[in-house]
Amino acid sequence: MDLGIKGKTAIVCAGSKGLGFGCADALAQAGVNLVINARSEGPLNDAADQLRAHGVDVTAVAADITTEAGQKAVLEAAGRVDILVNNAGGPPPGMWSDWDREDFIKALDANMLTPIAMMKACLPAMMDQGWGRVVNITSQSVKSPIPVLGLSNSARAGLTGYVAGTARQVAPSGVTINNLQPGIHATDRAVSLDTGVAEQQGISMDEAKAARCETIPARRYGTAAEFGATCAFLCSQHAGFIVGQNILLDGGAVNSTM
Repeated sequence: MDLGIKGKTAIVCAGSKGLGFGCADALAQAGVNLVINARSEGPLNDAADQLRAHGVDVTAVAADITTEAGQKAVLEAAGRVDILVNNAGGPPPGMWSDWDREDFIKALDANMLTPIAMMKACLPAMMDQGWGRVVNITSQSVKSPIPVLGLSNSARAGLTGYVAGTARQVAPSGVTINNLQPGIHATDRAVSLDTGVAEQQGISMDEAKAARCETIPARRYGTAAEFGATCAFLCSQHAGFIVGQNILLDGGAVNSTM
């Protein structure tokens, strides 16, 4: 399927690996020029080289997207932005009794306030040109909270509420905003969580992963490639009537009729 976005420009935050790279790769395959960012310059440049193999322009900006300086650097490198994919690593797991105000502020900065700032920077020009796509990578925990991920639950739910209203305000200008809610995918984040389970329960990594796979009707972890393909479709010319939606990619893990 021709996604109809060849030659457009996208920012993909935290695009050097994991789900961010999956989204960047799918967009590059569709002919989209990219600005990707990450904190670590080495992995970022490696990712940029891989993406350039698709014949698109790729600018790598080593920066912390959760800071004003990082956001400014990425936005200046992009210039005109047609597509924005917001993404940032989730806060660490823990118990409700572990977290204080500073922990919540950090989570809100990374997983709510940063994507809001990026949207505020990009939406006016998108609206002026009559076309734009924003995809926020959130989490399945927005629909089905995960107790040990209370910081993530809180921040991502706040972003979801912001998007619910904003998406409907910008839609008349041909701009869509939607959220992708990943379940467990085979990324560094999954390795980190599996490690925590293994250490807590005194089992091997393989046993921890097998146990988590049993909680997923698909009986496996998702892949960054299939996640990226969904993101690319939401960014395409075919998705203009999808507005303010929260789309689960979780292998059926969230047991819900809605």
